[in-house]
Amino acid sequence: MSRGTRQTLDAGKAAPDFRLESLEGGTVVLSEMLKAGPVVLAFYKVSCPTCQLTIPFLNRLHSAGVQALAISQNPPELTAQFNREYRVEAPTLLDKSEEGYPVSNAYGLTHVPSLFLVGTDGKVTWTSASFIKRELEDLGGRVGVEIFQPGDRVPDFKGG
Repeated sequence: MSRGTRQTLDAGKAAPDFRLESLEGGTVVLSEMLKAGPVVLAFYKVSCPTCQLTIPFLNRLHSAGVQALAISQNPPELTAQFNREYRVEAPTLLDKSEEGYPVSNAYGLTHVPSLFLVGTDGKVTWTSASFIKRELEDLGGRVGVEIFQPGDRVPDFKGG
């Protein structure tokens, strides 16, 4: 990502619309997805251990029918390998370094993982950076999914 001072989008701000290539083929447009309901955006890098910790919970959202998008900041080959290894189920989009990470920069990312819930009105309704258990529980409550299950052994916090 480019350097400089940036501020991650807060709840209540308009979510920048985007069109990104999908690892699975084709392109995805956020505004088109929002017509079917809220969307969770999860930005990650394959080298990020905290991102690896977050993936199973993103999968739970996706498996429960929540629209979720994994947005990789890595090349397609590395992203595909990561997705196989960590069994990423959500559609995966590519925010390309050679294009200057346009979506990551539009959302003001300072580190990964960064997650956003975008409402059908196009506004960010929830955001979290790093792995913060209580914030992920809040997200689950907002979308009607139990993110954590009995027996899950997760930290209360893990920085990204």
